[in-house]
Amino acid sequence: MNKIMFFAHLRDRVGEESLTKDFSGKTISELKQMLEENYGLKLDSVMAAVNEEFASDDEVIQAGDTIAFIPPVSGG
Repeated sequence: MNKIMFFAHLRDRVGEESLTKDFSGKTISELKQMLEENYGLKLDSVMAAVNEEFASDDEVIQAGDTIAFIPPVSGG
């Protein structure tokens, strides 16, 4: 199983802070596509982290991984 964590407006859109499902064997890109389809999210500019380290879209998710989606931040 994998824990998928959401921050900021993504959490509001999903309606939960995290989801727990099995995504092992899928890439970050495949997970993003599924989340976009199921929750109406726009994830093209969102960073992904696997086990607290930034990950590319082609990284393969392993059993037990925690994936976080972090939207871009702005400030001055």
